Amino acid sequence: MRVLITGIAGSLGSNIAERLLARGDEVLGIDNFSTGSADAVPERAGLKFIQGTIADRDSVKTQFDTFRPDLVVHSAASYKDPDDWQEDIATNVQGTANLVHAALATSVKRFVNFQTALCYGKPLEKPVSLSHPLMPFTSYGISKTAGELYLMASGLNYVSLRMASVYGPRHYVGPIPTFYKRLKAGQKCFVTDTRRDYVAMPDFLDLFDRVADDRAPTGVYHLSTGADVSIKEIFDAVAANLNIKLDAPVEVRPSDPDDVASILLDPSKTKSDFGWQPKTSFDDGLRDLIRWYDDHGVEQTFSHLRGQR
Repeated sequence: MRVLITGIAGSLGSNIAERLLARGDEVLGIDNFSTGSADAVPERAGLKFIQGTIADRDSVKTQFDTFRPDLVVHSAASYKDPDDWQEDIATNVQGTANLVHAALATSVKRFVNFQTALCYGKPLEKPVSLSHPLMPFTSYGISKTAGELYLMASGLNYVSLRMASVYGPRHYVGPIPTFYKRLKAGQKCFVTDTRRDYVAMPDFLDLFDRVADDRAPTGVYHLSTGADVSIKEIFDAVAANLNIKLDAPVEVRPSDPDDVASILLDPSKTKSDFGWQPKTSFDDGLRDLIRWYDDHGVEQTFSHLRGQR
């Protein structure tokens, strides 16, 4: 296949690119390095990389007209500055619309979109069902949800995955890399009184293979293991993997106003429609990620939360 990947320099995009290139697909990657790294773009035969933004409609049209992708994987997202609404709108709304229009014009066979679970805002139920109302309240959540709604209205053959956190190589967002970096540097940490669901990269890639098939079911689905862990449990597990013993328990703080106490998505429809089942335990996945960090390091981490930037 010919596959166009936005956000190819991020964790999801780069891991997908490696998987596709290994099986012989042609890949065109686009990234503006806002949160991605040039080191993440795999240097392999079959890959063409464009440094640029999907907010540039003419550039997007040119790349689609030239490359003629069979599959679009939309992994790009603006989230690192919660007060930069214009950038979030440019990338997450206008950028998605640009991709959708170009995909329609070039008869793309399948469009895979990655959506944040923050589309549900502060959930009214646990686990969150697909019928839960959309209630985003942050710029990131609002803009990503607007982009998803445009995709849903397009008539394209699509899947949009509303996602729990995916952890694996080049994962630099959220608590795991932050705790690793600070603990290795001997710096103090705190945790928030929140819970999250984490999906290991091998399980994510297994589901990606299934949803990328243009003959597979279409629509909106959850990417989730169906179980969650507290941020304190994550901290304790990172410290244990680093063989670090603390003099006192880590400080636990209330969640930030722009944070969500718990995000746990119901993956039952994903499992039944795609025959998918996550197989990696959180402990095993975290151990593999810590080894990866040990080999490659963690330089910069990112968060969509004001209090954790």
